[in-house]
Amino acid sequence: MACLACGESVERSAAREYDKHGNRWNRDDKRFEYLCKPCDTDRCHSPRNSLESDLVAAGAGRQDDAAFFAAYFDVVADDRPVARDE
Repeated sequence: MACLACGESVERSAAREYDKHGNRWNRDDKRFEYLCKPCDTDRCHSPRNSLESDLVAAGAGRQDDAAFFAAYFDVVADDRPVARDE
């Protein structure tokens, strides 16, 4: 399987489960994605506000990368800080 963060191939025994819906304890009819140990360690384990709903709204996992990123940037456009020239 591939790490969803870096794309490196990782054995299941060396991977960490990631549930994009945020409820890994409810396993009925669910398919998990996986992170390699270094990427799992690097990611923030704190609440991520609306990240999960933003990913779903942008079509994560249902379209190619270019279409997903374009949709994601549209979804989060209002949340991005405005760059200011000094």
